[in-house]
Amino acid sequence: MLKFHGYFRSSSSYRCRIAFNLKGIEYEFRPVHLKSGVQKGDAFRQLNPQMLVPALETDEGATLIQSLAIIEWLDETYPDPPVMSRDPLTRAQERGFAQVIACEIHPLQNLRVLNYLTGDLGASEDQKNAWLARWLGDGLAACEELLQQQAGDTRFCFGDTPGLADICLVPQVFSSERFDVDISGLSRVREIYENCTALPEFERAHPGNQPDFEA
Repeated sequence: MLKFHGYFRSSSSYRCRIAFNLKGIEYEFRPVHLKSGVQKGDAFRQLNPQMLVPALETDEGATLIQSLAIIEWLDETYPDPPVMSRDPLTRAQERGFAQVIACEIHPLQNLRVLNYLTGDLGASEDQKNAWLARWLGDGLAACEELLQQQAGDTRFCFGDTPGLADICLVPQVFSSERFDVDISGLSRVREIYENCTALPEFERAHPGNQPDFEA
């Protein structure tokens, strides 16, 4: 069975959980408590020298890291139902949208970045919150514009079934709520988020529904 190393609050782990659920894939969960520093220990560092979650151990004994790479591997290995379009143009658009979140927005809210801001750089709580409001707000505003450019009135980012873009969008909106970033004016982002979170596959993936959840 696949072994999935993650953390309930991690956005990248959240993405993978949604993908597992949409595909109906079972896995063995291995919690990695980021706040206690488990990821810095020798055992996990051998799995992922970056000391980040998620990490996925395949049945063949290989280890995969980075959520987008894991999700694409899942889509290629367990193709039905797909979470990426079979059309090359749409698939490229989905990847681009996903990377706006995974490569441009999410890294700036990462625990190690926030700890560096408030620790090594001595930023105050207000300064940290201003950092989050700036980068999460600007990033999701760009997502809103990308979604508004899509033709037609679809339930999800790129069609009427959820896919890679939605898998990335939902954890990012959850993070904006957790950090009190105002995105009330992003109507399309909010609409798609509500459509996604109404589905059981997304609800089961929610951080509050994970075995390692801590209030």
